[in-house]
Amino acid sequence: MTSIGIIGAGQIGAAIARQLARHGIEATISNSRGPHSLGELVTQLGPSITAGTREDAAAKDIVFVAVPWTRLTEALSGLPDFGGRIVVDTNNPLQKQPLPPIDICGRASTAVVAEMAPGARVVKAFNHHAFWNLAAEPAKEGGQRILFYASDDAWAKAQIAALIERLGFFGVDTGNIETGSRLFQPPGGPLAGHNLVKMELGA
Repeated sequence: MTSIGIIGAGQIGAAIARQLARHGIEATISNSRGPHSLGELVTQLGPSITAGTREDAAAKDIVFVAVPWTRLTEALSGLPDFGGRIVVDTNNPLQKQPLPPIDICGRASTAVVAEMAPGARVVKAFNHHAFWNLAAEPAKEGGQRILFYASDDAWAKAQIAALIERLGFFGVDTGNIETGSRLFQPPGGPLAGHNLVKMELGA
């Protein structure tokens, strides 16, 4: 069975954990303050979610990275080579509310993250929704909330597409990191921030 870790227990990390817990999918969640600080959260989420260290979470088959952009270096530095495991980049180059952008010199933000995660198969996903939509039931108004994903690695994309489907969302592959991830990369990505729903014709 594929193991899952989450680095970051803020709004996005907790929302992802909530979706996993809803389906009884096991995952280890971590933050910078240590497992002891996550007792209340994991109790709320249920038995499939456990608290661990950053290293515990980073050792899993699929590793979600969900920290503020300014904390990325701290979150990923010093970890062993990922050895072909999947890192899901949920991060956006934005500061705190009112979300002014951080200058990354016109690069695709996931390309920056990939440089911080040597050996990882990096997928951009779970980043374009507001956290309350990401935490909500994927079913909406008779349809499914859409989650976009992009990567240069076809195998990794297939694994994340399968997870997205298992969670009840409708996944849309936008292509590679350099071009496809920019479509839903805030700020400026035309698909970023929209709570889009896939509807069945005739429904």
